Amino acid sequence: MIFVSEKAREKVLELKESSELGDEYFLRVSVVGGGCSGLSYKLDFDNELQPKDQVFDDNDIRIVTDLKSFLYLCDTTLDFSDGLNGKGFHFSNPNASRSCGCGDSFAV
Repeated sequence: MIFVSEKAREKVLELKESSELGDEYFLRVSVVGGGCSGLSYKLDFDNELQPKDQVFDDNDIRIVTDLKSFLYLCDTTLDFSDGLNGKGFHFSNPNASRSCGCGDSFAV
């Protein structure tokens, strides 16, 4: 399961509305190589499911990830911060053994 905090939910819905995306669009979360710790998170809106996609619904947000990324993202929570320490989405990933200072990349 991938979880969505209340703040992240509000921001995702706001972005979807401002982009005029319909209900058929979902949040695609994936893990890609790169970043200072080796792996980075990628977020995007999508409306096409792939054969091995894993689909979750949490806090009224549909989240889709490919099977390979899910192995890194299991039990991760997507959050959003708009405070002085940085604005944007971030992940609380219990599978990460370390993450970089900016929080955009991680290692397992």
